Amino acid sequence: MESWVLRMPWAGREEVERESLLTREWLVTNGLGGYASGTIGGVAARRYHALLIAALPAPLGRRVMLNHLTELIRLPNRAKYLIGGEERGGELNLHGSEWLTEFRLELGLPVWRYEFDGYVLERRILLPHHQNTVHVNYRLIRGDGPVRVKLRPSIHFRPHEAPVNHPHSGPCPVSFNDGRLELASPEPLPPLRMKLIGERQACTLEGTHLANVIYRVEESRGYEALGELWSPGYFRADLSQEKPVTLIASTESWDTIQALSPEQAQEYEANRRTQLLTIAHPALRAGPASELTLAADQFLITPAGRVEEAARSRAAGDDVRTVIAGYHWFTDWGRDTMISLEGLTLSTGRHAEAGYILRTFGHYVRDGLIPNLFPEGEKQGLYHTADATMWFFHALSRYVSATGDRNTLRLLLPKLIDIVDHHERGTRFGIGLDPTDGLIRQGAPGYQLTWMDAKVGDWVVTPRRGKAVEINALWYNALRLMQNWVHDEHGGDAAQKYANLAERAKASFNRRFWYAPGNYLYDVIDGETGDDTALRPNQLFSFSLEHPVLDPQRWKPVLDVVQQQLLTPVGLRSLAAGHPDYKAKYFGDLRARDAAYHQGTVWGWLIGPFIDAWLTVHPEDRTGARRFLEGFVDHLGEACLGSISEVFDAESPFVPRGCIAQAWSVAEVLRCWIRTS
Repeated sequence: MESWVLRMPWAGREEVERESLLTREWLVTNGLGGYASGTIGGVAARRYHALLIAALPAPLGRRVMLNHLTELIRLPNRAKYLIGGEERGGELNLHGSEWLTEFRLELGLPVWRYEFDGYVLERRILLPHHQNTVHVNYRLIRGDGPVRVKLRPSIHFRPHEAPVNHPHSGPCPVSFNDGRLELASPEPLPPLRMKLIGERQACTLEGTHLANVIYRVEESRGYEALGELWSPGYFRADLSQEKPVTLIASTESWDTIQALSPEQAQEYEANRRTQLLTIAHPALRAGPASELTLAADQFLITPAGRVEEAARSRAAGDDVRTVIAGYHWFTDWGRDTMISLEGLTLSTGRHAEAGYILRTFGHYVRDGLIPNLFPEGEKQGLYHTADATMWFFHALSRYVSATGDRNTLRLLLPKLIDIVDHHERGTRFGIGLDPTDGLIRQGAPGYQLTWMDAKVGDWVVTPRRGKAVEINALWYNALRLMQNWVHDEHGGDAAQKYANLAERAKASFNRRFWYAPGNYLYDVIDGETGDDTALRPNQLFSFSLEHPVLDPQRWKPVLDVVQQQLLTPVGLRSLAAGHPDYKAKYFGDLRARDAAYHQGTVWGWLIGPFIDAWLTVHPEDRTGARRFLEGFVDHLGEACLGSISEVFDAESPFVPRGCIAQAWSVAEVLRCWIRTS
C-alpha cells in the first residue's frame, strides 16, 4: 500500500502565499465529535478554531477548552523566533510565515516544517482516538541543540458555537504540582489539565489577558468578531534531535492522560490510520482517494453526549455510531447520515459501523420518521424531515447488499413496515400519501422538510411544500425494496401491498412530473403556487436510485439538461442560472447566505447522483464518469486540506464555502471513485 502525502510548500513572503496561510485550514478529530482546527498560519479566524474542542456528555456538548498557543523558539545563539500567528488589535502577525517552508498531511495528520538559521523544526498535532486530549509535538530535525521552546497557552471556556465575545471565564483557579497544570473551568465543566513533556521542563504561573483578538471569518459572516483570551502562564523545555517536546492538554483524568507516552500515542494513531487504509476498497488505498478515506474517519463518531443510548446498546451486545454531518458546526443529521453511509462505511470496509449506525437510528423511529437531527448537547432528536426516512431504506439496502446481514434487516423490518403504514395514513408535518394519485405530499407552515432546508427566523427560503420530485423517487424506491424484503421474509401475498403502491406511484409520477416544454421534470407539483418548473438537480433521483421511477426514454433528456445547466467541476448547482431566484455567490451575513444556499449554490455531494445517472444512461463509460471527479482532487489543496467543503459559489472560480469538511461530500466522491475505477 502506497503512502500518499498531501504537501503544500511555499516560500512564505509573497502576499498570495500569506493569504493562503489564512484561508487554508486543517482539521483533526477524536472519534467522539471533538476536534482541533485552525488555519495553516496559526491565526484563529473562526470561533471554531482551537487546539482542543472537547465532546462532553449532554447537556454540555462540544466545548472550547484550549484556544491557542503562542510559541517561541530560542536557539543556542539566543536568537528568538515566533512561529504560528495571531490577529489582535487590528494587527495581523503571521510570525512563522517567513520560516514556514512546508505544510503537509501525513496519514491525514498535520505537520508544519520551519527552517531558520540552519535549524529545521517540525510541529505535529494529534488527538488520541476516543479521548478529549490533544498532543502538540515539536521535533528538531536538523541543528545542534538544545533549543529552548516556550509555550503560552490561552483559553476561553465556552460552547464551540458560542460567539467569541461570550462571557469570559478567566482568570480561573490554577494549581501546579509535579509538572501537572490544572485549570478549574466553570462548573459543571471538567478541569483542563496540561503537562509539558521534555528535557528541563518548567512552568511559570503568570496570568495575563490577550485582548482584542480578531476572528476574521466571523466578521465576514456577520457575527461577533472581537474576543478575549486569558493565559495562566507559560511552559518551557529544551528540544534536541534526541528529545522531542510535547504539550498535552486534556479534559480526561490524569490516569488516562499518562497512560500513553507521546511516542506511543503517535505510534498507535499511525497504526490505526494505516489499518483504515488497509481495510478500505483497493481503489481507495493510494493517491488522493486515500486522503479522502482518512477524511471519512473524521465523520464517524461514537456520540459522547448520549450516555444512556450507549448503555442501552452495549447492554444488548451492540454499539452506538453516528455521523457528524460537517465540521465545524453540524451535529448528526439523519438525512446526511443515510446519504453518507455507503461512502463513509461500506466503501471504506467499515461494515460493522454501518450496522451500528442503522440500528442506532432504528431505535429512534417515531410516528414513521427518523430524526432530522440531534441538536448540540441534546439527547433526543428533532423529526422535521420528509426525506431522511426514505434515505433510511436506501442506506439499509446498500448495507444488506454489501454485507448480506439479514439479521439487521429482520430486526428493522417491523419498523420499516410501520414507516410505510404511517406514510399511508399520514404522519407529522403534513407528510403522507395523497389517495388521489398515490404520491407523497409534505409541508407544514414554518418547517423546511426537504434537504433544501434553509430557514432564517420565520422565513423558509425554499419551502417546496407539495409533492417534491426526489421525495417521490425515494418513496418509489422504498416501496420496491419493501416488496422484495417482505416477499423474502413473509411471502408474496404480504409483498403485494407494496407492489401495488409502487405501481400506482410510478404511473402517477410519469404522468404528472414530466415538464414537456423544458424536457425535464417539475421540481414540485401541487405546490402552494401550482407546479414548480425551476430546474434543479433533485430530478436526478428519479433514475439514479436502485429502482428508477422515471420511464427510461426520459433518462437521457433529463441528464442532458442537468449536465448543460447545473454541472460544475465541484458538484451541481442547486438552481439553474436565469431563474429569478438564482444567486451566484454564497457569501455575506446569515440572511444573505441562506437566501443563496439552495438558489444556485453548488453542492459537492450531488456529484454522486449525477454520476449514478450518467452510468445509468452510459453504463460502459466509467472513464468518462471519472472525469467529473477531477475538480475534487484539485480542491483537496484548498479550504480544509485533505477534505471536501459543503458548498461552492455557483460560478467560476467556484470558491468553497460553508462547512470546510462535509460528510456527504466526502462520502459521495469516495463512493463514485470506486464506481468509476
